[in-house]
Amino acid sequence: MSDVVNHPAHYTFGTFEVIDVIEDWKLNYNMGNAVKYIARAEHKGKKTEDLQKAVWYLQREIERAKA
Repeated sequence: MSDVVNHPAHYTFGTFEVIDVIEDWKLNYNMGNAVKYIARAEHKGKKTEDLQKAVWYLQREIERAKA
């Protein structure tokens, strides 16, 4: 049974949980969210929407990096 609060199924597929990767790689908010949306895109049922969200966060990070 999936724990929808602490360990949702779309976060806990594969060997590593997405949050553990984000923390291990010390990603900032924008980069971490992009990774999160990319990683779960195939597992949540809203692939296009999740990929668009990842692009949105990446674009924010690109603009922040230019400043």
